[in-house]
Amino acid sequence: MKKTYLSMAIAGALLAGTTTGFAAQAAKDAAALDEYALDEVVVTATRSEKKDVDVPAATVTITAKQIKESGAKNALDVLSKVNGIAFKSFGPRGAAMGTMINEVNIRGIDNGTLILVNGNPVSWRGKYNVSEIPAESIERIEIVKGGGSVLYGSEAMAGVVNIITKTKAVNQATIGFGNYGQQNYQINAGDNEFSINYSLDKWNHLDNISESTADTTSGKYKKHFKGTTTTNIRDIKNESMGFNWHVNERMNILYNHYETKSTYARYVDSVSRTTSGVRTGDLYNDRTYTTVQDVGQVNYHDGGWKGSLYFNTGTIESNGAMNLDATTSSGNHYNTREKNSTYGADVQKSWQQGKKTSYILGVDLQHEIYQSLPAYSTANASSYMRNNWGVFGQWEQKFDDRNSLITGIRETWTTAADRAQNYNNFSASGQFLHKLNTNDNLYASIGQSFIMPTFAQMYGASSAAIPNPDLKPQTGVNYEVGWKRLAGNHHWKAAAFHTDIKDNISASWTASKSEYTYTNEDFRNTGIELSCDIAGKGPLSYNYGLTWQNPESKNSKKGYWDRKFGRIQLTGGITWRQNKWTTSLTASYLADRVQTPSTEHSFATKPYLLTTLTASYQPDDKRELTLTIDNLLDRRDNLSHSSSSYYNAPFNFMMSYTQKW
Repeated sequence: MKKTYLSMAIAGALLAGTTTGFAAQAAKDAAALDEYALDEVVVTATRSEKKDVDVPAATVTITAKQIKESGAKNALDVLSKVNGIAFKSFGPRGAAMGTMINEVNIRGIDNGTLILVNGNPVSWRGKYNVSEIPAESIERIEIVKGGGSVLYGSEAMAGVVNIITKTKAVNQATIGFGNYGQQNYQINAGDNEFSINYSLDKWNHLDNISESTADTTSGKYKKHFKGTTTTNIRDIKNESMGFNWHVNERMNILYNHYETKSTYARYVDSVSRTTSGVRTGDLYNDRTYTTVQDVGQVNYHDGGWKGSLYFNTGTIESNGAMNLDATTSSGNHYNTREKNSTYGADVQKSWQQGKKTSYILGVDLQHEIYQSLPAYSTANASSYMRNNWGVFGQWEQKFDDRNSLITGIRETWTTAADRAQNYNNFSASGQFLHKLNTNDNLYASIGQSFIMPTFAQMYGASSAAIPNPDLKPQTGVNYEVGWKRLAGNHHWKAAAFHTDIKDNISASWTASKSEYTYTNEDFRNTGIELSCDIAGKGPLSYNYGLTWQNPESKNSKKGYWDRKFGRIQLTGGITWRQNKWTTSLTASYLADRVQTPSTEHSFATKPYLLTTLTASYQPDDKRELTLTIDNLLDRRDNLSHSSSSYYNAPFNFMMSYTQKW
């Protein structure tokens, strides 16, 4: 199945003029295109293998071939142009600002996406850094929209993204260079049993990625001024290394080490008032953010049994000069560190009873640790832990050749939490599928989901975050009806959905105190999605998607429903394969947008348009030359959805060469 991207007239015109000069990979022949993954097998949606057309949920499957042709550098690039996902970024290459991550926002829910790697969670206290995962290591990505807590537990309120990595090595090395000091180095080596991988992606500098107002006139600041600031970024680095051991047909062992680093320097851009001699060009603050993460997994399957053991550890550090925003007179240095660790196990048993009935029963356990580590700006180090338990079951009943029902339940509870702040939750779901014919289906579903408060929200993550140990768990219900049809070389999908969330956990910013407070609010969204993937009999294939939605939230400070994100999204792509050339153009357009401050009314902001053109020439099966261009129209679009402004990178390119052996 093709990735859902915008098929715009301007994209078609641009592509038509460039296919003779740009390309990505040779297609085998027209017959192969007819089978271009239009009906992938999906596992994530039901924890069992099903053809996509038979899955009673809104799903997207993105294959390794599609990822390669899109020119994506990492998993975040891949997800940025998926229908129904709003993109948010603080800097190029997914350069997050510590715990201020680049979110994967499904259907307007900004804290409800569960990220899995090979079916195992990799989030740390509700955060994730998918920009760490290089695109070359991904076999496919499965996305399931709507609540997924019954099968996967907390955090899966908006949906689940399952990044499935390659188990067998393609022996190759890649080197690439581009403007803004871009560099890319990759190597993969091994055989069908054991492989190693290494990836390094760099971006030197980019000025004026953010503009914001500043007011340090309150007494706690070292220097008092009111005005505006601008932010530059430098020394972006994403590095990963690891191995994959395919022990046998039943067991696989994986380990990956990720490191990300970037430096943000904020300068005074204008001064409207000052009492301490602040001038334009003065350094406001300078912060280097470093994330080090280790991921290990043992995955096993044998007949109806599946099991996994996993661990994730992540250390985040912020380090730099405080200057104007220093809150003490003892110095200008700022340094915080925290470590998050999870150790878990997941076991499930599935079996068939006759020809019409099947069951899945499972149990999972996650031991979660949060540590505020000693650092210059940390007054008191602290550590918290808890155990997250879950028992789940799923029953699928086929009534006849046309009608079937899937029901699921889960009980989740925590133990050993500090101050006995333990939680429990019962969730249930139901999905009905009606076959119009073999490849034409209708479905309806309803599912409950929940999110437990994280340690950082309950006990504090930084000097600017005020903890709230009495936060309530976030609960919600997703209602959906949909249609899927596989007709020749067309794969159609449509869905209408409504989501209601109670006690949505959100961060509220108080400018006068420069503090975040975590509170519960309500959220709702109603929308429709339509997409179509077309694999042509000739060299051309394309796809498009449309989402209309109306995400809104209401908190105690506003007392009314306020809009979030954007109402209209168009996504699409077009790919041309001819002999030794392939060209691919992908895009995502989010319109009728608003930015939503936590305490003030939302305000309109211009649409964003994300574009990537990738072209390669492959003279033989051992060599490949690729050109990737991002932001083809050189737009300056704000990729933030809150009151702040963070802009996409200007027109940029990278030329890379790959050698296989």
